[in-house]
Amino acid sequence: MTNLKTYLSPSQRPDTETVVAVGSFDGLHLGHQALLARLKERARHYHVPSVVYTFDPPTRVFTQGVEFLSTLPEKLELLSRYGIDEVIAVPFTAEFAARPKTDFLDDLRSLRPRSIVVGEDFYFGKGREGSTEDLRQVSRDVIALPMHSLGGEDIKSTRIREFLRSGNVESAQRFLGRRYSAQGVVVQGDQLGRTIGFPTANVQVAGGKALPRGVFAVRVQVESGGTSQTYSGMANIGSRPTVSGLTLRFEVNLLDFESDLYGKELQVKFFHFIRAEQKFGGLDELKAQLKRDQDATRELLKDS
Repeated sequence: MTNLKTYLSPSQRPDTETVVAVGSFDGLHLGHQALLARLKERARHYHVPSVVYTFDPPTRVFTQGVEFLSTLPEKLELLSRYGIDEVIAVPFTAEFAARPKTDFLDDLRSLRPRSIVVGEDFYFGKGREGSTEDLRQVSRDVIALPMHSLGGEDIKSTRIREFLRSGNVESAQRFLGRRYSAQGVVVQGDQLGRTIGFPTANVQVAGGKALPRGVFAVRVQVESGGTSQTYSGMANIGSRPTVSGLTLRFEVNLLDFESDLYGKELQVKFFHFIRAEQKFGGLDELKAQLKRDQDATRELLKDS
């Protein structure tokens, strides 16, 4: 873990030379990680800080209303883990989106970049009028990396969102290079699970966070009093049709756990898809299925 320095605009950072990577970096998938590796290589070459210039929210979240894979705190934690020195996380607003490409180039110029690293499909400015060729006005060393692929398929945040919608957390993991995770605070639920012997934590995540649908074997990190502990568990994400639920719920049942979780921060990592959500004939039928889900969870996680 590095001491990641974070700014909201280029003007906030010290006036030094840099190497800069630009992009939304939603999810920090394997393609992003390849770009960051090149960023760090150029930073070492020039003996200057590695800087990620990114947007909050990611551009497509703002312009197209798609769900995001990583909140800003999650993104910062990952960038720190991957050894980046500094992050400029610019608030992406309608005003920012309407700026001409020359304004964005001025932002980059103020960072005094010895090198700029982007994906080959990078565009910027109002109407996406700026391209990688324009970046050469700012730095002679512009690196535009081709799309990263795995098994013949391009690695894109869009594709990862599709995997999650179908509950395919295993494929999402392949594209991310790590387990997909979501974090949130435990809030009061209706305590139905407690009455049938499967107490669940009702996890409230940031609005717009992409969540897989179905029942999953998970590992859950519980933050409490400055320490954390990890437990096995099963998660259900859906509308709970058996009890005529109307809203999406994210509920986690921790195995072999008795304590109160209200108000605690949980990080849930998705390991395996167990089944799709389904409607049962009653609570007894639901309880029997939950027992089978619990047995499947123990089996799936025993070697993970």
